[in-house]
Amino acid sequence: MYFKYLALASLVILYSLMFIGGYLQASGQGLSCPDWPLCPSGILPSEEYLTEWIHRLIAASTGVLIVATAIASWKVKGSHTKIRITGTLAGVFAVSQIALGAIVIDTKLHSVIVAIHNGVGILLFAMTLLTVVFAFRLSRGTTIETSA
Repeated sequence: MYFKYLALASLVILYSLMFIGGYLQASGQGLSCPDWPLCPSGILPSEEYLTEWIHRLIAASTGVLIVATAIASWKVKGSHTKIRITGTLAGVFAVSQIALGAIVIDTKLHSVIVAIHNGVGILLFAMTLLTVVFAFRLSRGTTIETSA
């Protein structure tokens, strides 16, 4: 029963992360905090690094939630192969996104790396969304049929 809410929380925080990431990119603040994983001011940011720091904090929280959802997708009673696949792919994409985020900072926003980071983000959102849809179907008792 808890699984669907864990998956939904992952989706909501992921959407928040994508929203603030888009804001950072559009406002030109992508390198406001030039070090990774912490900003030059340390664990607690100064005002100039606040938006980027919030993005990183939400990213870390998102990563934990999505990996927890991926693990739970294998442990939940009655889970179908589709939930396990989408949950596992979401976990893999989440870990990849964190690594890509570090590379984006290290390469000073190299356009190809940023494009890959954005593309994997879309795949991550899609897999998390599908996991949520399958989880709510599972909780209703609806069978998730496989198509040939």
